[in-house]
Amino acid sequence: MSSDDLDALALLHDPVRRSLYEAVAAGGGDVGRGEAAEAAGVSRTLAGHHLDRLVEAGLLESGFRPQEKKGPGSGRPAKVYRRAKGERSVSLPARDYAALASVLADVVDLLGAEEQAEEAARRAGARLARRHQGEPVEQVLGERGYEPYAEGGTLRLRNCPFHALAEEQPLLVCSMNLALCQGLLEGLGDDPARAGLDPRPGECCVSLKQTNIDIEG
Repeated sequence: MSSDDLDALALLHDPVRRSLYEAVAAGGGDVGRGEAAEAAGVSRTLAGHHLDRLVEAGLLESGFRPQEKKGPGSGRPAKVYRRAKGERSVSLPARDYAALASVLADVVDLLGAEEQAEEAARRAGARLARRHQGEPVEQVLGERGYEPYAEGGTLRLRNCPFHALAEEQPLLVCSMNLALCQGLLEGLGDDPARAGLDPRPGECCVSLKQTNIDIEG
């Protein structure tokens, strides 16, 4: 844990900054100052101040939205914000589970134990389901950091909780992630076939087909 991580995350203790950060993260891309201000229920001026503080801390990135109208009278380009690509973590005392996870992933690769790893992930999903019986799958995934959101007939996952490891071992991690989600669905009494690999840049590689219950909820 670095002092920069601690200082950055401490900024989110302020409810306005936290609301603005969540509004930008939920946007899934470039979010304007006005959009973030409306979502957080504050003025554009106040939103701009806090958004820029989050940029300084490395929690958000900023840029400018291309103007449709060019030339004189087109006005200033609109400033936009997006979630920063870097990760922040705080652990007291310091822990480094990611390093061990990377070693274990290498072991699976060396032993050619991908099928066993997928089965273990499926069982882990089933164990998770036992602790969340009666809860909708999107709520469980949300609590695990997947950031689910509905798009048409699909439940997409904006965040991959295993992002750093997935960059090292994409095939292994994505297949285990899929197996975990299928095990979770089956453990909740749902259809595991709802989950499938559907990678998108910057998002989780798994998505779920929505049911009528999801859409009504």
